Amino acid sequence: MSRALESLLSGPVEDIAPRLLGLKLRTEFPPGPTEVVITEVEAYAGWRDPASHAYRGQTPRNVSMFGPSGTLYVYRSYGIHWCMNIVTGGYGDPSAVLLRGGVPAVGELVMMERRGRRTNIADGPGKLTQALGVSGREDGTSVWDGPVRLTKGASNHLTVEATPRVGISRATEWRWRFVSTLADQPSAQGS
Repeated sequence: MSRALESLLSGPVEDIAPRLLGLKLRTEFPPGPTEVVITEVEAYAGWRDPASHAYRGQTPRNVSMFGPSGTLYVYRSYGIHWCMNIVTGGYGDPSAVLLRGGVPAVGELVMMERRGRRTNIADGPGKLTQALGVSGREDGTSVWDGPVRLTKGASNHLTVEATPRVGISRATEWRWRFVSTLADQPSAQGS
């Protein structure tokens, strides 16, 4: 399964990002498995993108971005929330897709417990990582055989909208934020 999905991570990051919509992310941390359908992402093009964490080169914080395609880059946002990206560029090409939101598919009660609420469970990058139980310990792991797995998505028809990225101060006009609505589920809203 993972080998078939790996081909989805080939090409320019702005083309890869919308391909991740509708796929699933799964974790199996205690107290039980959780899974979301990815509904919101943003593309970041490394060296050629002034909004990317890798624009100015490799640092101890962003070293995972320079790893192989399929590596998770997990970082703290404003020292508060964990956020996660999937590296798409391969060794030395730090392009990555920020996973901004999803719709619970498995383990919704576990996600509610982790989030301490019953609504807006995974509709923002920090909410998504908290709902799935992801933290800095997953930084540098693989989505193919690591603790956070990218898996085949639902066969539902997706409606995809491209918008400018949010929460950044450079390259704000690039329409590299992609949001989808699953045909039979509500849309996840960004935060």
